Amino acid sequence: MTDVSVPVTTKKDWTSDQEVRWCPGCGDYSILTAVQMLMPELGDTRENTVFVSGIGCSSRFPYYMNTYGIHSIHGRAPAVATGVAVARPDLSVWVITGDGDGLSIGGNHLIHALRRNVNLTILLFNNQIYGLTKGQYSPTSEVGKVTKSTPFGSIDHPFNPISLALGAEATFVARTHDMDRKHMQEVFRRAHRHRGAAFVEIYQNCNVFNDGAFDQILSKEARPTNLIPLEHGQPIRFGADHEKGVIVDGQGKARIVDVADVGEDAILVHDEQRAEPGLAFMLSRLATGPYEPTPVGVFRAVDRPTYGEEVQRQLVAAQERQGPGDLAALLRSGATWEV
Repeated sequence: MTDVSVPVTTKKDWTSDQEVRWCPGCGDYSILTAVQMLMPELGDTRENTVFVSGIGCSSRFPYYMNTYGIHSIHGRAPAVATGVAVARPDLSVWVITGDGDGLSIGGNHLIHALRRNVNLTILLFNNQIYGLTKGQYSPTSEVGKVTKSTPFGSIDHPFNPISLALGAEATFVARTHDMDRKHMQEVFRRAHRHRGAAFVEIYQNCNVFNDGAFDQILSKEARPTNLIPLEHGQPIRFGADHEKGVIVDGQGKARIVDVADVGEDAILVHDEQRAEPGLAFMLSRLATGPYEPTPVGVFRAVDRPTYGEEVQRQLVAAQERQGPGDLAALLRSGATWEV
């Protein structure tokens, strides 16, 4: 149902007057366009929308949205956004981050925002490289990645962002990519609608420092055979003729099979609403990197009280027990001293 109190807007209304300063051909452009085109459909007003970012190419995002925005410091966007969301639960708060900003210096803030179930929509742009600082390896770069900071190849085992979010008990976890605007917008719409911490990983091409990192699964000819669509309540099948599928084998492991070999009844039916995250975690481990069949879509979408709701509940309960607080009395309570 349309909220008649929200004025009708267009993409132009949500687009700021700032010049977009990304490299020509960067995947960030398509993500920005997808968000700007989606915003008029979400039922929010610009004055009740906040975009919070950290540091990195993706973190320029708030400048390009005609909303409130905070370009914070490296890795701290989830912490800043937590304060905004808890203090102002009426606002729609988005976090824009990248694989370096969100998973390296900001990893601790990210996992705690997820486990607390803060009411945030978190978009993590994953290009498997540090773009803004000119091409160092990131927490999602593959082993052996040769960069300016790893001239002999990276020896670090990379994070799987979806597995990380599921391990932190995020209540909404999804993956999309910058080559499909329709898919992005549907995932973003669902993430925004979710009450609680919604985490979306976006495969995003850095055409200057890591061009083609996702070509083996995202090129037009590769998508039918290398993208595994996750749809709630539907058997997990893929391929040009849906000839491939996913099963859970006798060892409790998710595995890709030929449907003809096992029969249609053996194919796993996706359940994004399953309270226990183990099955979603198994699906997140189907691919060891973006060069083999990879799930996209919503892995998990469950309900749990949000952090802000619980804070407000405690405040109300405390006031009912003790009455209105006295800040002056609090400041002068306990041990005090004079200088």
